[in-house]
Amino acid sequence: MELLTLKQICESIGVSRRSIQCYEKAGLMMPSDKNKYGHLLYDIHAMHRAEKIKFMQELGFKLREIKEIIDAPSAVIKEALEQRISELEKETARLDQIIKEATEYIETLR
Repeated sequence: MELLTLKQICESIGVSRRSIQCYEKAGLMMPSDKNKYGHLLYDIHAMHRAEKIKFMQELGFKLREIKEIIDAPSAVIKEALEQRISELEKETARLDQIIKEATEYIETLR
């Protein structure tokens, strides 16, 4: 099984070292091993988990929320995602309305 360094994980999924360290501190993931130089190593499962954590953060979940649902049964994850999508859709509609109003206001300034 191939093990990846922290740097390789970060470059692969586009997160900072600090992000991975925060994931570890929150108890969301752990390194798989250390090499002879003391560098942390991660297996492919850890990389996929980090990708999932990053995705959930992009959706707006906080690390504590992710910790509650990441290993939950599929039905629980599905419900949390559906609820978050609904919230994002409402926020998108609100932002669209603000943009429309701002555009209309700009037109009055000519």
